[in-house]
Amino acid sequence: MADRIEMLPPKKKRTKGLTKEDLLILDKNDLVERILQLEAHNHQLKNKLSKNLENGRNSDSVTRENRKFDFAKCHYRRVLLHILYFGWDYQGFVVQEDTTQTVEHHLFYALRKSCLIESREKSQYNRCGRTDKGVSAFGQVISITLRSNHESSEQTLPDSLSSELPYCKILNRLLPKDIRAVAWMPIPEDKPEFSARFNCNKRKYKYYFPKSSLDVCAMRTACGYLIGSHDFRHLCKMDVGNNVTEFRREIFTADIVPVDENDRDCATSMYQLVIEGSSFLWHQIRCIMAVLVLVGQGQEPPSVVKELLDVDKYPRKPQYTMALHVPLNLFHCSYDIDDWFYDKEELKNVIAQLQNDWTIHNVKSTMIKDCVTNLEGILDSVVEKIPTEYLDTSMTKDRVMAHTNCLIQGVKPRTYIPLFERETCPSLKERIEYYAKKRRLDETE
Repeated sequence: MADRIEMLPPKKKRTKGLTKEDLLILDKNDLVERILQLEAHNHQLKNKLSKNLENGRNSDSVTRENRKFDFAKCHYRRVLLHILYFGWDYQGFVVQEDTTQTVEHHLFYALRKSCLIESREKSQYNRCGRTDKGVSAFGQVISITLRSNHESSEQTLPDSLSSELPYCKILNRLLPKDIRAVAWMPIPEDKPEFSARFNCNKRKYKYYFPKSSLDVCAMRTACGYLIGSHDFRHLCKMDVGNNVTEFRREIFTADIVPVDENDRDCATSMYQLVIEGSSFLWHQIRCIMAVLVLVGQGQEPPSVVKELLDVDKYPRKPQYTMALHVPLNLFHCSYDIDDWFYDKEELKNVIAQLQNDWTIHNVKSTMIKDCVTNLEGILDSVVEKIPTEYLDTSMTKDRVMAHTNCLIQGVKPRTYIPLFERETCPSLKERIEYYAKKRRLDETE
């Protein structure tokens, strides 16, 4: 009888996908083998995906290179752009080498990305105000040459504005939400060298602050001494290192006014320093505001401003800290031309965006104010329970008035030292001599 051949069980086919029940009946070795297979397959897929992505990037770069924008075929026009921004989270307006968090960086990114300019160097760019870290602007203006829909001969036609490229709309799609293009204005053909900086007739700044316990009348009196042409070397930060040695500037107007005429008598009523001049020095507004706060607090008489402007009597600036940067706003820049073009729909978009921002900030402000009001009530009840004989001057029912303490930077001293009794900074003459000597030493090295 022929030997019986023992039939082996058929080899299990590996399915592409196993159910939970299938996995539960597998032994340990089968599970390990399955895991190894999956890991190998996963590694293979990753390599393939990486290769496809690399090929795709190369293909995209080739496509972009082939489709490179030809600026030589474009028309151009000189314009002014009205830019609004909240500078609280930025390191200043002007581009810097060590950070991208400047308004100008984002502005030029949007200009290049939209192909409105080929490069900054070719755009004939100029700015009106050089705002510092944390400073905002409602009315910043730049002059620049942008790509146009029309050749130069058509740019003076009546309908050339409405049919022009929607500059503000294009930029606002690319800019951060706290930087907005508001309007644009064509620069007349007979003024090709018109500059946002050098052709500005007047700059207006606003500095916002709560009334708290400040003596607004005294502050307004002090503002009066600012008006006119004066040497403001003691009310700015002297930048002699950058060859700034002339500190005479003309102030046209300076006043303290309520933001809302119907809300002017409460501690939380908001006021503003409104100051206009032809141009301003480095940190000039913040130094002025620091002194005005001292006047409002009763620490200095209003005449201290007049004394600080007398550089013959006081050749050295007394040491004091500047006011906080957050409340400062470059609000308006004035020019001989004033034919701004507004896109109605885009303007509505900007307003809607700011209304949303206002809602969030005002909700937070109202919440904090409500907490303060309740805590003040608790403080009153605590003070009422203290026997009269144990009360001292620090335990009165007067409200805490610390609203403006944060406006003056630095540590507040326990005992106030009048400005003209403080240590002084080097005089202008001493600074010039120092930098002249430093340059001579640098040249010999």
